[in-house]
Amino acid sequence: MRMMIMSAVIATLLTCSQVRADEPAYDLVIRNGRVLDGNGNPWLSADIGITGDKLVKIGRVAGHGRREIDARGLYVSPGWIDMMDQSGEVLLQNGLAENKLREGVTSAIAGEGGTPVGSAQVAGYFDQLQKQGISLNFGSYYSAAQAREEVMGDVAGTPTPEQLEKMKAHVAEAMRGGAVGIATALIYPPDAYQSTQDLIELARVAASYGGIYASHMRDESAKLLDAIKESIEIGAQSGIQVEIFHFKAAYAPEFGKLAPAAGRLIEDARAHGVNIASDMYVYTAGGTGIDITVPNWVWEKGKKQGLRLLKDRKVRERLKRELAAGSAPGWSNLVEASGGWDHVMLANAYNPKYDQYHYQSFAAIGEKLHEDPADVAWDILLAAQPNRATALYFMMSEPDIEMALRWPWMSIGSDAGSNAGPGKMDAIGLPHPRAYGNFPRVIAEYVRKRHVLTLEDAIRKMTSWPAARMRLYDRGSLREGLKADLTLFNFDTIQDTATYENPQGYPTGVDYVIVNGQLVIDQGQHNGAKPGTVLRGPGYDPKSLTP
Repeated sequence: MRMMIMSAVIATLLTCSQVRADEPAYDLVIRNGRVLDGNGNPWLSADIGITGDKLVKIGRVAGHGRREIDARGLYVSPGWIDMMDQSGEVLLQNGLAENKLREGVTSAIAGEGGTPVGSAQVAGYFDQLQKQGISLNFGSYYSAAQAREEVMGDVAGTPTPEQLEKMKAHVAEAMRGGAVGIATALIYPPDAYQSTQDLIELARVAASYGGIYASHMRDESAKLLDAIKESIEIGAQSGIQVEIFHFKAAYAPEFGKLAPAAGRLIEDARAHGVNIASDMYVYTAGGTGIDITVPNWVWEKGKKQGLRLLKDRKVRERLKRELAAGSAPGWSNLVEASGGWDHVMLANAYNPKYDQYHYQSFAAIGEKLHEDPADVAWDILLAAQPNRATALYFMMSEPDIEMALRWPWMSIGSDAGSNAGPGKMDAIGLPHPRAYGNFPRVIAEYVRKRHVLTLEDAIRKMTSWPAARMRLYDRGSLREGLKADLTLFNFDTIQDTATYENPQGYPTGVDYVIVNGQLVIDQGQHNGAKPGTVLRGPGYDPKSLTP
């Protein structure tokens, strides 16, 4: 009898042991991949075991996973980080961010537009995103222009000491709400009306919360060097980390001259202790509203008054003279920077009368309509209201892009938002291929085709370097214990397919994307998962989230 009982116990123990042995040791195992750690090191052959949202084993993974991916022939890298995103508003409507994920992006930092809510609502906004669900990790700056408008409206003028204190209070409130810093878009009114000293004061507030100052600078064209010097001064005087958004030497008359001079300025500032770096996208055309072709003095009394002035033919004659002269006080002339109206292309007219001219230059449209290109542009601007008609400005050169890409402190940012649905343009209404193809293009064009960068360095610029800049110390590298954000791609087939004429083309060769341990892009398709998390800044105070 005793022997029978012992045999039964042993059999039960063996059965339980067998069940435990058969249980998956990991949630996900990636096998046989060429693993790039994100820090610039050469690839190595390894397996990766993921449990929950963490990388728990890199090397030889003996146990099996609930899901296994054979990555033979694929590179496995940390998830790619978009340093200059525009998805703040659209994620509230659609958290899938399909165009970003299918590019390999797992984290995005929204840029110059700031948050889609005021400073008092920042904490609640981030909380809402988290509750609704997002497919990628997401953080955002609060804009200095937002603080100004909350206090002064959209008009020109110098803030009184009392107004400046209120603006500083808004910045502090946004930082406690989870913003990663303050951003500026100094090329556009009303941001353009802010003085350097005012910005230093606001930057000091953000710096006290561990924040970053990020800027679409006052000029990226003829006065690029002066704009960089202003950014350096803001960093030096306030002690804040500085990020230059979407670096470009956007001035056709000085291609090949401005870019190296700008690089030397930034290198020198870094050598003297200013924590400054930059990001960029890899296209020769920028994209923004047609309103940038109007000198800033037109908007000094606000948008409504500016639109009225723009209907006045006498005002237009003055504007045309200023366009031809190349400058006006406090304004960057992007028509001159592009080399004329024949290098400025209509992107989105928001009006059936003009939609037929999309992707044609204003010079060509003017010829067809027997109108001055400037009048055509401003007529389209007015007809689009309340929407913002947009254009593409071909104002960069490929040699300058190649030069800037090589700088070790350069990272990658798209200056584009998530799409609201499959095949739609990004959230800011600007059909530009950077919204769908920017990150794959870095590898396809500048690594594989032109050999401007090594693959290891390109991945570093999209992973560990931006993670370090944004203080995302648990992401950006493949190391046991870090968050499991990964992008798996085929080096031979990765390709941006989006063009200026077909800007909503999804790329090829990005086969799998994993966010916080969960597959989101599975065999090239978005599976609907929303494992992303909000990336709140270091000044976040949970008490700021009021019931």
